[in-house]
Amino acid sequence: MRRIRNAAGRARPKQITVRMAIPMLGDITGVWEPVEAERKAAWELYAELATRVSTVELGPEDGFLREALSSFYSLFGTTRDILRRYGPDVAPRRGPGSITFGALAVTVLNQALRPVLATWHPRLAAYESLRPADVDPVSYERGWEHAAELRAEIARVREVLVALAHALSEVAGSADLLRPATMPYPPPGGRRGVTAGAVSPRVRHYGCARACAGPPPRTARVPLPAGPAMPCAGPASPRPGPRRTPRPARPPAGRRGL
Repeated sequence: MRRIRNAAGRARPKQITVRMAIPMLGDITGVWEPVEAERKAAWELYAELATRVSTVELGPEDGFLREALSSFYSLFGTTRDILRRYGPDVAPRRGPGSITFGALAVTVLNQALRPVLATWHPRLAAYESLRPADVDPVSYERGWEHAAELRAEIARVREVLVALAHALSEVAGSADLLRPATMPYPPPGGRRGVTAGAVSPRVRHYGCARACAGPPPRTARVPLPAGPAMPCAGPASPRPGPRRTPRPARPPAGRRGL
């Protein structure tokens, strides 16, 4: 794969090989040598795909089927607008085995999205029209006997759209926006050399042989004086008892009165 660099210095491929499997059509394989108009159009369509629910994987109890079909349908208007604005430059005439932005985008719409919408949109609409007024749309939709079948069709179309998004990202020279950002915060190493997640040191009270639990002091630390360690008596050192006055020394025996 040969690469060129744009004005910002990012590497972009001069040509890529596209391999994509479309249900009921088969595999699409070809070489794409994009021109500048195709790169710009690829970025616009990629930004649409990366921010839509149509490329998000739905679990058995996640999402809304009507929302997924509506997202598929809106891609027709978005792609149509991009093709109009950039014109024939995004669909140049090329030989067999070559792929263009226009040919790839229209093929995905007509061969992957349109059959699903033509089959399932009227069936879902007919079921929705029978919903009782006291039942919420989500619960009613999940009780549909064909809900699992439609979810499987949506999952197959999603794989096609994700493959298309990866090809568009490669042509546009952008990062993979479909992969969630996993960089932790604060970053590894913490701030100013402090390891992220490190526990603050415990306070060592004056004369304590062990570190006592408590918040770190706000003032600068004072080095402990040398000497034997004393047991900790709490948040502060024990108060000394009353000072005793020493008794005067008695004179030696035999010398009293001298």
